This record gives sequence, structure tokens and C-alpha cells, in this order.
Amino acid sequence: MLKKASGAAIKPLPDFPESLKEMDMSRTPPRPGLAPEQPYQHLRRHAARATALAAAALTALGLAACAAVGPDYKAPAADTAASYPHADALAARATPQPAPALDTWWTGFNDPALTRIVQRALDQNLDLAAAFARVQQARAAAAEAGAQLLPQGSLSAQAAKVHQSLESPLGKIASKFPGYDRNAALYDVGAGASWEIDLSGGLRRGAEAADAEAQAAQADQLGVRISVAAEAADAYLRVRGAQQRIAIAQEQVTNNGKLLDLVQLRLRDGLASSREVAQAQALVAQARVTIAPLRIELQTQLNRLDVLMGAQPGTYTAELGPLPNGVAVPAISVAQGPADLLRRRPDVIAAERRLAASSARIGAATAEYYPKLSLSALLGFESLSGGKLFSAAAFQPVAAAGLRWRLFDFGRVDAEVAQAKGANAEALVNYRKAMLRATEDVENAIVTLTELESQGKELSTEIDAHERARGASEDAYKGGAVSLFEVLDEERQLLAARDQQARVHADNARAAVATFRALGGGW
Repeated sequence: MLKKASGAAIKPLPDFPESLKEMDMSRTPPRPGLAPEQPYQHLRRHAARATALAAAALTALGLAACAAVGPDYKAPAADTAASYPHADALAARATPQPAPALDTWWTGFNDPALTRIVQRALDQNLDLAAAFARVQQARAAAAEAGAQLLPQGSLSAQAAKVHQSLESPLGKIASKFPGYDRNAALYDVGAGASWEIDLSGGLRRGAEAADAEAQAAQADQLGVRISVAAEAADAYLRVRGAQQRIAIAQEQVTNNGKLLDLVQLRLRDGLASSREVAQAQALVAQARVTIAPLRIELQTQLNRLDVLMGAQPGTYTAELGPLPNGVAVPAISVAQGPADLLRRRPDVIAAERRLAASSARIGAATAEYYPKLSLSALLGFESLSGGKLFSAAAFQPVAAAGLRWRLFDFGRVDAEVAQAKGANAEALVNYRKAMLRATEDVENAIVTLTELESQGKELSTEIDAHERARGASEDAYKGGAVSLFEVLDEERQLLAARDQQARVHADNARAAVATFRALGGGW
């Protein structure tokens, strides 16, 4: 295998012995004063030189079949923890359903509308279509790089007619000969082939890099697929959360309206003041004020869903149906630990493939230290007469061999190799960073999910206490034991707690989506 170190010379080819077959000299008389073999010593030297060159070419071809300069890529070892620090808290969650498969995690929410939306987004999303087009481009580039290793052939044909200028150099000379005809025709047809022999493996390293880039593009496409599924689920859950909060606000408006009717009735009986009526009216208006921002959130997320599904905003709004009773957050398994991210996270996979591509490019750059050999041939016919084009006299074969070697370039190849090594070092850092960020995403999602569930339980206790306190304060107000202020304050606290509970419940489901996304689920 050929290896090229900085500043090292190419290993010379082995010397070939000058062993030739004895030649028949009986037909050529010896020259006076010379031994019989002396007149052919110069032929022996030329034959020996030709044999050595042929052997060198065969040796180079043999090396080309197995040699490739530059480092052979090995995937770096991943230094990952055995488990996530908060895995125990995630495993302790009480969920009615087992953990769904990561490939189709959205089915674990047991919501047909969510499943339909995610599947439609995966089928129709434009970002995903663009990512697939990028994969096709990368695959085509890899196929082109692989084709560079093979010979290429072409066919050509031409028919030309010329009316020669008498003022041109050729016309001035030819016109002085008798019978000169200014009108001429030329016909040629031929088939050609050329092949650059990959002596040092530079073309193969380029093909390796292109293949790795194609695999990275495919991993990027999987990353887009995961993002589309997670974004669609996130938008859907935000829609449901906004709907639930709007329903809570409207229910609160109704309850506050009943309280206002009570205060107005007491005012007619002389048991309340106009100030209390104004306070009750302000409470009703306060509940109504919270609805407008929630409707903005609802319409914004509906539009987001339509765009994710590759449709005009407003296309699928009517398909959502009524608000379900609640979203069941599924169980999530992280038993395989951070090491599973190496095969599940597309961004980690893409970073590793780009690292492999950068390693191959070191070899492609190093190959510029070595000579490049190309072979070409042309079999064709050329004639001034179309009737004689395909005749033995018009047959015109051509064969050529070319050699190119960048011997004196004032450090350009050195700079190219150094640049490739720098890009490889950067790709290694990016790979390690991708792994760290993947672990961070999972850990953050787990913490958010478990803490929001804990917060939701506390909010349930708080709401229950506020409802009991509100009922007691209303009864006391009717009996004249407390002022309206206590009742209004309990109503405000109850509204805030119920709204926060709905928001936390939606955020909890969204945190589950974020956890599935961080784990690389969705492909």
C-alpha cells in the first residue's frame, strides 16, 4: 500500500535484471573487428529499458488496484455515560399505557387526530420534500465520483464544408498551384476512450468522501423527518391547550356573570353598594380579556399546522373536531442510555459521516503528491470524400498515454493537505459536540417532563382548595359575613390556577414530544 508522509519521497521501484532471449544472428554477418554479439548490444539495451518500463507500468497498475494514500478511517470511540442522571425519575412515572415504539411514538398518545395530522405532515411537508431532493443530489454526486474510477468513451461525427479564403495564409499558398479548388469538404467519424489510472487512490478517496456525504445527507433527511413529526405534534398540542384554556376562560366568564347578577340583586335589596357592582363587572371583563390572546395562539398554531402539512392556512381547521377530554401522555423508555443516541440521532449520524468524508479528503489531497497516469485511444475515419469515409485508407487510429506530476508548486499540495487535515479536526470536534448536545437535549427533556408532571399534581391540589374556598366565601358573602372582596379574590385565584393547570398539562404533553424527538424517535 502506498503511504505518503509529509516530506517523504516515493519508494523507488525494484531494479529489473537485463535478461533477454538470445537473438538469431545467423542472417547478419559480423562487422570486421567486432565480436558477433557487439552489433546488437544497443538493441539489448533498448529492449531491457522497454522491459523495465513495462514492468514498472504493471507494478504501478498493481499498486493502483489496492493502494490508497491517506489515513484509513476509523470511527472515534464515543465516551458516553451508562445512563441518564434523571432516568429513575422518568421510569417512576405512572402511565396507563406501555412505552410506544420510537419509530411511531405519536401513536402512544391514543389520539386519532394527532396520528392523522403527523402522518399527513410526513407525507406532504415541503421541508421534507426538499431534504429528499438534497439526498438525491448527494447520491448523484457520489455516483459521479465513483464513475471517475472507470474509463469513459464517446462517439463523434462531423461533416464540414469550407469555402477557402484566398487572402488567408493557406489560400495564398494553395491558390498558386494549378487545379486548386477553394471549395472543400471534410468528413470524420470516430469512437474514443480515456481512462485515468488511479495510481495513488486519490479518486477512490474522493469516491469515499462522496459516499459519506451522501450518507450524511440521508441522515439529515431523517433529522428533518423527526423535526416535522415533532413540530406537527407540538403545534397540535398547543392548539388543544389553547382550546382548553379558552373553554376555562369562557366558563369563568359565566361564573363571574352569575356573581355579578347576585351583586346586582343585592343592590336592589339595599344589601350591596354600587362599588361592589363595579368590582363584579371588572371581574367579568378581566375573564373576557384573557380570551383574545388565547384565540390568537389558537389561530397561529392552526396556521402552523396547515403549513407543516404543506397546505394553505385554514385548509384543515375544520378537521380537528371537538376538544377531547384530555391527552394521555405515554410512557417513555430510556433504558438503553446515551449510547443509543449514536444510532438513533440523525444529527450525530450525519456528523460522524461528515467526519469520515473529511478523513477521505485527506487522502484525496495527499494523492496530489503522486504522478497521474492517463490512457486514451481513438478509432476513427477521416476523409475529404463522403464515399471514401469508411475505407482502409481513411482509417485513422490514435493512442496516447499521459503523465502529470506536480513536482514544483511552491507548497500548494502541502497547503491542500494541511487544509484537509484542519477540516478533519473540525469535523471531529463537531461530532463530539453533536453527541454532547444530543445527550443534553434528552436530559433537558426528561427534567422538563418529570417536573411539569409534578407541578400538575400540585396544581390539582391547589384548584381543589380554591374551589372549596370560593364556595365558602360565596356562602359567607350571601350571609353578610364577609365582603365581596374576599369572593372576588378567590375567583381570580381560581381562574389563574385553572388556566395554569391547562397550560402545564399542554406543556407536559409537549415535553413528552420533545423527549421522543431528543431520543431520535420518528424513523
